[in-house]
Amino acid sequence: MQAALGQVAIMVARNSDADAVGRSRADRAMERYARGDDSEFAHLYDELAPRLYRFALRWTRSRSAAEDTVQQTLLQIHAARDRFLKDSAVLPWAYAIARRLLVDHTRRGEREELRAEDIHDPTEPTTALSPDEALHQRRVEAEARRDLAELPTSWREAFDLVKFEGLSVAEAAEVLGITRGMVKIRTYRATAALRKATEWRLRDRSERPALRHPGPDDPSEEAMPP
Repeated sequence: MQAALGQVAIMVARNSDADAVGRSRADRAMERYARGDDSEFAHLYDELAPRLYRFALRWTRSRSAAEDTVQQTLLQIHAARDRFLKDSAVLPWAYAIARRLLVDHTRRGEREELRAEDIHDPTEPTTALSPDEALHQRRVEAEARRDLAELPTSWREAFDLVKFEGLSVAEAAEVLGITRGMVKIRTYRATAALRKATEWRLRDRSERPALRHPGPDDPSEEAMPP
């Protein structure tokens, strides 16, 4: 998470684990699990849990809440596995469940705020930094988190799913319940706003730009990239 936040304004979507015919390892494991092969749960867990954990951790800033979200998401998948359709994609389904849980979690006012240095993504390598380097990295991460937090929720969610989680536009649209075009618009606006904030810091401007767009999500309001 730290490396990604440091480069947040210029990130590109990650490659998926889909094979040549478009079926991911998670999809294949879920299909076998849905057919009653309980041994596939371990493979499904390995594919989904790390991604869901990072997603929930960025949302809640709480390790315990992120872990609970992963467990609850997988429990719901288990309970509904007999309804999983062959050739369906499991990732959008899993993220949609996790997102609903996180929305409910936030609405209940149970968000647990932790200091940034207390949160570590176990999937990322650690390196020894000098005191000056560590201070600079912490400052950059804090600024990036502040920029992300100030984005409109709709922009931040689309950006998170596409840029951090590596979901396709179609998958993100399924998770969020919006059109593909709207996902592109929100992701583009979030990227542009974050880049603007980064450029402001590099130029050491005296007034920080607002990260919110003044208008609604209308494609006609803002030129889209090719």
